[in-house]
Amino acid sequence: MRARSAGDVDWRRGRTPLFVFFNDEETYEIGREAYFEFFSENALGRKRAFFGIGSMEREVLDFGLDLFSAPEGAEGVFSCGGSESIFLALKAARDARRAEKGIAPGEGRMNVVMPITAHPAFDKAAAAMDLELRRGGLRADRRADPAALRPLIDERTIAIVGSAPCFPHGVIDPIEELSALALEAGVWLHVDACVGGWLAPFFTRIGRSTPAFDFRFPGVRSISADLHKFGFCPKPASTVFYRDAEDLARASFVADAWPNGRFETATLVGTRPGGAVAGAWAVLNHLGESGFRRTAERLAAMVDGYVAGIRAIPGLELWAEPDLTIINYGSRELDIFRVAEAMGANGWLAGLTREPKGLHAMMSMLHEPVREEFLAQLAEAVETVRAAGTGVSGLQATY
Repeated sequence: MRARSAGDVDWRRGRTPLFVFFNDEETYEIGREAYFEFFSENALGRKRAFFGIGSMEREVLDFGLDLFSAPEGAEGVFSCGGSESIFLALKAARDARRAEKGIAPGEGRMNVVMPITAHPAFDKAAAAMDLELRRGGLRADRRADPAALRPLIDERTIAIVGSAPCFPHGVIDPIEELSALALEAGVWLHVDACVGGWLAPFFTRIGRSTPAFDFRFPGVRSISADLHKFGFCPKPASTVFYRDAEDLARASFVADAWPNGRFETATLVGTRPGGAVAGAWAVLNHLGESGFRRTAERLAAMVDGYVAGIRAIPGLELWAEPDLTIINYGSRELDIFRVAEAMGANGWLAGLTREPKGLHAMMSMLHEPVREEFLAQLAEAVETVRAAGTGVSGLQATY
């Protein structure tokens, strides 16, 4: 197995701009040990057989409800990833809209209104539930534009979407304004905080001017937030929270026609790894409020260092001011994808954006030890491309 993986991108040395999230070695080992302590347990049986997993899951969800300013009566679900969390939220939103408008299943197509930067997980959910996606444009600062979304809403809109932050540009959409729009239109607002949800509140608590995005805004009806990203928990682990427990019931799946009796899950999947729950519980208890604050301070300082270093390279500029740890930058002078090719030749996996054409990275503490090396090689790659003159890269932006 090690031989098969010998050619992998070296994530341990910060060469990949996504896929892996790391705080420190101690947090990693605690999550890993807890995961394998419950390697065989199935979280599907948390209420009938594995009560320890059930109690740990409950405490993880309570942590999240408190973190996201949830009102009394709110509820949450532990899922296996952001795509599942988004699917569950949209299922609840669809069924709520059907109930509110008296629309029976099959009576015409329903829709979701969202900015062009919303995650492709919404496309997955739309394909599965036959929903139309209506995409609106952005403001100059790359955030969702409520004015562009408003005319897309109609009687068959089940939800509007905002991101905290959006993946392409790393900025948090104006959730307070989207909340007002949702209340005005009488529709559900889902906040996709899969990337930053478990970290952004701590950026605020250390004094960073990070926009708020949670249930303190009355139009927000659901939030998705991944534990296995900036909660630094073992994969697969995500959460989705609902303002009202009735919406959790709408998201749930119930079957009662087979010989074994009633079958109900609040998740799309049935079997879930108990180790993921245990790992999340262990990591959250290990870090706690003070640990997440320290992590936020270290990450913020690292991002500031990268931003300053990129700005110091002639010809490069930030396409957006990062709210958390995603940076997106490019050039008006040269083809940035050719720079990506040069970086790739040195072992760096390039994250790319298509519009605007740019380099992209979602950084964790794996990227701090290699910061000076990366910036030096980035500057060298820019000069190499500049010296080579005109030309267009054949690279295509893919996730």
